[in-house]
Amino acid sequence: MVTKDLLEPFQYVFDSEILNHIADVALPKTFKKHDIIIDIGQDLKFIPLLIHGNIKVLREDKHGDELLLYILESGDTCAMSLTCCMAKSVSKIRAIADEDVTVVMIPIDKMQVWFHKNESWRNFILQSYQVRFDEMLETIDTLAFMKMDERLFKYLRDQVKLSASTTLETTHQEIAEDLHTSRVVVSRLLKQLEKEHKIELGRNKISVLEF
Repeated sequence: MVTKDLLEPFQYVFDSEILNHIADVALPKTFKKHDIIIDIGQDLKFIPLLIHGNIKVLREDKHGDELLLYILESGDTCAMSLTCCMAKSVSKIRAIADEDVTVVMIPIDKMQVWFHKNESWRNFILQSYQVRFDEMLETIDTLAFMKMDERLFKYLRDQVKLSASTTLETTHQEIAEDLHTSRVVVSRLLKQLEKEHKIELGRNKISVLEF
């Protein structure tokens, strides 16, 4: 059972009917930072609605290297998971908690019923598709048209916006994994950005000085 208070991020998204349905059937779950919430190849039976925290959504190549597609925030859901559920196929993405997160899990059979019967739920799903599609286009544009130093600085600025802090607690290896490059390249480019007075490096911390 989910309380109405827990659904606060969705109070102005869904009508009272859907909020009541979610409260009746959804399963609340919490995950620690770095926990895998959805994995590649997983048979999906629930769709997460993100209540608190951020979630990274990643793709994996045949060598096991990951690429960050987009980041979910409070009030979001994962459109890639929705697509897999609608097609009744296994997950093609990995969703990892970027910090401690709280989600409510919606059974996929309810998701499909509500889509056909409730306008506020249907609008939310369609809007989620559009937003995630736009974010993936931005990821493709970044890969295709930006140099690695530009990609790195954009990534850092995006991260501080998400965290609402100018200082990120992260490692060079974690950044490299998100950007699908090597730690050595990231370390070199971070030092270059520091020389340009765009960032300040600390021990597992990066302060962004220019926006």
